[in-house]
Amino acid sequence: MRILVLGGDGFLGWPTALHLSARGHDVAVLDSFVRRQYDFELGTSSLVPISNLHRRVGTWHDVSGKTVTPIIGDLTDAEVVQRAFRHFEPDAVVHFAEQRSAPYSMIDRSHAVYTQTNNLVGTLNVLFAIAEYDPDIHLVKLGTMGEYGTPNIDIEEGFIEITHRGRTDTLPFPKQPGSFYHLSKVHDSDNIAFTCRTWGLRATDLNQGIVYGQQTPETGLDPALANRFDYDAVFGTVLNRFIVQAVVGHPLTVYGKGGQTRGMLNILDTLACVELALLNPPNAGEYRVFNQFTESWSVSEMAELVTGALPGKHSIEHLVDPRTEAEEHYYRAAHTKLLDLGLVPHLLNDEVIGSIAELVAKHRDRIDPRVIRPAVQWRPTRPPSHPTSVAADGSPARRESVR
Repeated sequence: MRILVLGGDGFLGWPTALHLSARGHDVAVLDSFVRRQYDFELGTSSLVPISNLHRRVGTWHDVSGKTVTPIIGDLTDAEVVQRAFRHFEPDAVVHFAEQRSAPYSMIDRSHAVYTQTNNLVGTLNVLFAIAEYDPDIHLVKLGTMGEYGTPNIDIEEGFIEITHRGRTDTLPFPKQPGSFYHLSKVHDSDNIAFTCRTWGLRATDLNQGIVYGQQTPETGLDPALANRFDYDAVFGTVLNRFIVQAVVGHPLTVYGKGGQTRGMLNILDTLACVELALLNPPNAGEYRVFNQFTESWSVSEMAELVTGALPGKHSIEHLVDPRTEAEEHYYRAAHTKLLDLGLVPHLLNDEVIGSIAELVAKHRDRIDPRVIRPAVQWRPTRPPSHPTSVAADGSPARRESVR
């Protein structure tokens, strides 16, 4: 197939592009490099040094003999999207190109507005481009298990059968997102489902769990192909952060009680899930949802796994939870559709944790402990109130209108 990977310079987009190229697909990547700009804004950087996109694709051609076509542009620019479709003529589109951090979306008003504008407008432009260029293009969109929240019932794969007042229907599973980022994913899902229903598009929504790991067979072929590794409190995933803390002797920081349970998967399984979705497309007009994770762990369980797998004495520190979330809850989610398509999971164990720790130790001189502890609070702080001016008699002074 001809596959256009949106966000192809990012943590998941880059290894996915190489994986699909290695499998013989004709791949192009579109990216605006905004993820690299977030590092400059936050004063952070990938633990593993990463090359620029042009060096990446050049090195891939040198080591594999295969070509990945770079396209530079922003999805929020409709003309950029239209040109990319006209130029590359994709059979399928894999969409990773969104602001992906819940903490980033909760920094303040401007970051919340940016996250939703960036994510929703970009996806809408993609949907219109597919409808106008070729409605048969298969959209594989990265969603998140965070759309569901933590309901006190089992989470199904996208839909739930409900009987109400004697009538039964299959409806979208109720969503309880926990951040403005997760809300943007819910809105994406609604927009995608609407266009499949209304325009006859075909789409797969991959509600992904938390990804751990960094290296894939393709990114490990040359240092210039290396994938990024985030460990900071804004973009770093929890298991990667715990392993970095253990390697440098920093207490593993658990938010609150640590009972928050989430679906997890190895980055290798992300690549396999995307490929399985592409090779088994939905019918025209079909919107389908796959829950993309392989196992569930609580935050405390992950901390214990890391301390048990790595040598030395490690401590666990429970911080006041900066997020608004249930720190202990029921969590059981279905994830059978990708297994039915042939997914063979890579499960978390001591060996996997040890291999990630070796990678971290290799680059430990690049670790900045200052960016690990959480600085973003889910509850907004009110700005300091201005002193109330008073008249000479002690009554509130009248404010004169200013023209």
